[in-house]
Amino acid sequence: MSHPHPELTAPPALPGNGLRIVALGGLGEIGRNMAVFEYGGRLLIIDCGVLFPETEQPGIDLILPDFDYVRDRLDDVEAVVLTHGHEDHIGAVPYLLRERPGIPLAGSRLTLALLEAKLTEHRIKPTTVEVKEGDRRSFGPFDCEFLAVNHSIPDALALAVRTPAGLVLHTGDFKMDQLPLDGRLTDLGGFARLGAEGIDLLMSDSTNAEVAGFVTSERNIGPVVDDVFRTAQERIIVACFASHIHRVQQVLDAAVASGRKVCFVGRSMVRNMGVARELGYLDVPEEIMVEPRQLDDVPPDRLVLVCTGSQGEPMSALSRMANRDHQIRITRRDTVMLASSLIPGNETAVNRVINGLTRWGARVVHKGNALVHVSGHASAGELLYVLNMTRPGNFMPIHGEWRHLRAHAKLAALTGVPEENIVIAEDGVVVDLVDGQASIVGAVPAGYVYVDGLSVGEVTETSLKDRRILGEEGFVSIVVGVDSTSGKVVAGPEIHARGAGIVNEDFEEVIGRLEAVLQDAGADGVNDLHQMNQLVRRTVGKWVNDNYRRRPMIIPVVVEI
Repeated sequence: MSHPHPELTAPPALPGNGLRIVALGGLGEIGRNMAVFEYGGRLLIIDCGVLFPETEQPGIDLILPDFDYVRDRLDDVEAVVLTHGHEDHIGAVPYLLRERPGIPLAGSRLTLALLEAKLTEHRIKPTTVEVKEGDRRSFGPFDCEFLAVNHSIPDALALAVRTPAGLVLHTGDFKMDQLPLDGRLTDLGGFARLGAEGIDLLMSDSTNAEVAGFVTSERNIGPVVDDVFRTAQERIIVACFASHIHRVQQVLDAAVASGRKVCFVGRSMVRNMGVARELGYLDVPEEIMVEPRQLDDVPPDRLVLVCTGSQGEPMSALSRMANRDHQIRITRRDTVMLASSLIPGNETAVNRVINGLTRWGARVVHKGNALVHVSGHASAGELLYVLNMTRPGNFMPIHGEWRHLRAHAKLAALTGVPEENIVIAEDGVVVDLVDGQASIVGAVPAGYVYVDGLSVGEVTETSLKDRRILGEEGFVSIVVGVDSTSGKVVAGPEIHARGAGIVNEDFEEVIGRLEAVLQDAGADGVNDLHQMNQLVRRTVGKWVNDNYRRRPMIIPVVVEI
């Protein structure tokens, strides 16, 4: 079982008969999915998604894949193929198209419609190629066959890529719900047919590889939603992903059955549901919809609000309701339903929102106390089923954190895939498929690219470290004026602290020490501003640490007068 190594170097030239695969995101993490295939000097990109920031990345809006690997070769890209319309698979496309607007985008009808609505906001007019299950399209040397897969968003696709180097099956995100709400089953017959043809490399979704058995059917949620509606006292507020069309449909059906009106709250929810409704993926009876401005006209016991915020996003409608920072005020007669899974890393934020809602008296229904969500990813039983059905020559787990990738690799070994043919890679690791054997041959840079407002890639890890220090320890600023000729202190020092837990009066003790240090430095002929700044930083930093056991950011400002 091969695996990445911290000392991997740049890969050698790709053999003429080989297929190279480089994941720029999605391996070792949940999100930022992007894989680059290369054959004969041409490139095919599968998905181009974003990762959402965690608490240790303050101020960051989105995290993108690092496009450096393909930046100088964008003219070699035949197409970007999108497996489905979730943000972690399409969210970075606008940023890629800024670098080459004409790259063809291939995807299903709904996926492209959701993406086009997003691109409109970025003022980008894309070149699109609509495909559906059963289609077979060539993009340069890449012969692509599309297969239906079941997921938590309609129109998801798996992708079989044929090149002279071999056949690769990329499942995308999938599960095997046998009674899907839209009747669209994962194409197991197609998987088996490809397996009989001979799959040289299987790349399969690993998100639920640690979960035993099979995922519960979406249909089982319907009765639970109906029960929530039946027992609610007044308003019902449902929070879910803005792309979870099936869940919203269940809410709409329950609203119709209980005689309630429905209002979509939040820009992404309104946009996505408008697209789904227009394309026929969402059945919305006209008479039940109301606009936000009409909410006061609807009795509370006849109202349902559908919004985003199920992951505790700080600026989402639900978080703002919990914080009393929204026009919709939570009351003790409200019922709030969080109808989504919990993305790893969001537990604290979600619990904070649940506690905030509960504080105002709302009844909160979530995955922890009711069956209001099922995963969109195949569990171990389904993954084993696919492995046994496809019998791949080589296997590469994708889309998951390290524990998910390793768990999936163990499943592959149990089904008979030879250990030496199981490739566990991480972002940036280069995998070549040559003569039927997949192996790791090197690595390329694949770090995080941070989006902060209008800034893309300007925030560095050093910047984030500074932000974390400021947020956790505060800062201390010291302003000193020195004579430009002699280096003697002629003004200050003035010391101010913010967020460091130290009142300014406490610095009287260190000011005398600082004056003495600077006087000694001047006597020794030290008049270099950089050296004096370092002396100030070390003196004040040591005093703060000795007296308060804190490490705030020390900002010395030594100016010549």
